[in-house]
Amino acid sequence: MSVFASLVEQLADLLRPFFHASAAAAAIVLFTALVRLLVHPLSRAAARGQRARAALQPRIAELRKKHGGNQEALQKAVLELHAEEKVSPLSGCLPGLLQLPAFFLLYHLFSNSTIGGHDNALLGHSLLGAPLGGRGVEALGDGFGSAGPVYLVLFVLVAAVATVTFLRTRRAAAEAGTGTGAGATAGGGAGEQLPGLGAVTRVTPYLSYFTLVTVAVVPLAAALYVVTSTTWSAVERAVLYR
Repeated sequence: MSVFASLVEQLADLLRPFFHASAAAAAIVLFTALVRLLVHPLSRAAARGQRARAALQPRIAELRKKHGGNQEALQKAVLELHAEEKVSPLSGCLPGLLQLPAFFLLYHLFSNSTIGGHDNALLGHSLLGAPLGGRGVEALGDGFGSAGPVYLVLFVLVAAVATVTFLRTRRAAAEAGTGTGAGATAGGGAGEQLPGLGAVTRVTPYLSYFTLVTVAVVPLAAALYVVTSTTWSAVERAVLYR
């Protein structure tokens, strides 16, 4: 973790002439962008996989007619179809899963008062007066104070991105119900016939708002990672899934 702390400090030093006291916050945003660039090939692969799953919908509809009410046989047939066509119904999860280590690194880095037996100097950094180690719930308990505007902007941005994601996911789920649309199988489509994915499909549209809770309870540094990453995701999906 000390190596990661040094990386953040070095990025902050590079950005200090441009962002001054908020250089560390800018370094976290830049770090997040670099992580997203690294996983972008997987995001593109997930988009291709989604289109491939959409192309399977007519054949899945035929299987549904063939097996009727026999859900066990239908699930087995759909899984075999995906295996035959080399299409993974879970490929869209990989970009998000691979980002978790970076998020937890930031979380632990700004949650500990010491690193390698020394005081954590990163806790002295702030964003427009809001400590990067502070949390939204703590600021709320203090009446927000000087950190209020920072958290207000973050909450508004997260709410906006979450609403866009919610509407898009609901629309994709509705299209999946009729077997139409390239985005239909992102969270549904074949998911209704795959074991356990039907319930996930129904819950997925509401998960975007969980980001609001995350931003409120994690250190501001980790919240910046979440806000930057979710905003990137919304833009990326708009481009890749158009």
